[in-house]
Amino acid sequence: MVKEMLTGNYAAAWGARLADVDYVPAFPITPQSEIIEVLSTWINGGNMDAIFTNMDSEHSMITAAGTASAAGTRVFSATSSQGLLYGFEMLYNIAGWRVPLVLINVSRAVSAPITLEPDHNDVLSARDTGIIQIHAETCQEILDTILMAYKISENEKVLLPVMINMDGFYLSFTREPVLIPDKSKVKGFLPEYNPKHAFLKASEPMAQGVAVLGGSAYSYFKYQQHLASLNALEVYNEVASEFEGVFGRSYSAIEAFMMEDAEYVLIMSNSFTVKGKAAVKEFRENDIKAGLLRLRLIRPFPDAELRRLLSNIKAAAVIDQNISPGSGGILFKDVSAALYHDAHRPEVLLSFIGGLGGKDISQVEFKHIIDMMKKSLDTGVIPGTEILYTENDMQQMNKLLKIAGKTTD
Repeated sequence: MVKEMLTGNYAAAWGARLADVDYVPAFPITPQSEIIEVLSTWINGGNMDAIFTNMDSEHSMITAAGTASAAGTRVFSATSSQGLLYGFEMLYNIAGWRVPLVLINVSRAVSAPITLEPDHNDVLSARDTGIIQIHAETCQEILDTILMAYKISENEKVLLPVMINMDGFYLSFTREPVLIPDKSKVKGFLPEYNPKHAFLKASEPMAQGVAVLGGSAYSYFKYQQHLASLNALEVYNEVASEFEGVFGRSYSAIEAFMMEDAEYVLIMSNSFTVKGKAAVKEFRENDIKAGLLRLRLIRPFPDAELRRLLSNIKAAAVIDQNISPGSGGILFKDVSAALYHDAHRPEVLLSFIGGLGGKDISQVEFKHIIDMMKKSLDTGVIPGTEILYTENDMQQMNKLLKIAGKTTD
């Protein structure tokens, strides 16, 4: 085992290398391109025994990934934002084919307007495709999650693709110390891929993803996907426990931070939870009993674990780094649905949207969230979804509007 300073992208490449993937279909897009560049260099230099194919688009890339997996190979690929959307049709197909593979999404806000910085509208748009979703906070977690993801995806109870999300720029290009485990140790945890469910042999012809006419058959297969996704929750917990036993690092479906006696809870996901944890520490120093839950497993959604962690909490606030126009925060709806019938749910559950397009969430904004939770507890009034936007943000925007000639000031 060695420790190196790696970017999130480089850590993802190491995860694929340690997993002994057979095939890497690829197409470049910022901020993901470093992943496939590193893999291409390793494969070309003989450091990885795999086939690398540069495709003509993300649609072709995801198609190739799915068909290669159906042929019985261990497949890895990566994309981001508009690239994920370009191949969107095939996300439903590869889930429906029940082919295990791992796809990294490096989150970038979806245009228009155009930006390169992250939020989660790209990855969350794929939440209903049938693909398992795991969202990471650190570079170490990226590498580790890839190893876990193959073990989950290839489990006979699951057989679904896994998409792992990391934030573009904030994580993809940030260097952090990462422990690279020994290859022999990884092989003990993740054996060589030997599929029983999918293969191409001339002597044993078979078909994947054949056309089905009629709603009865379609409903049957869709429900089988749903059951497989539910199975993935149990398998995830088993794999996480095994991973901790082998490597000593713990990755529960929901990470609980300073929750022992928490009264006010922030619910977040991905790398911006680092900011949330810093805010919680500061609140604690000022005698505010704050805590944080990081949603790591997004699909299947860990409803029961969420209810357990939020039982008898005074107030909670979901901070969505996404927006569903006309509805609000996507994860807020998931959290609300999970808690709806629970007699021990928080007295107050608030919805905030922050970090769109990579906009910072400041300590002042975190303090505002705590104040709003306290106010709702005092008044019994639950406000609608609020976007986090400071006076300084508005001043900067007014300057841009003035340059564009859109104000009379």
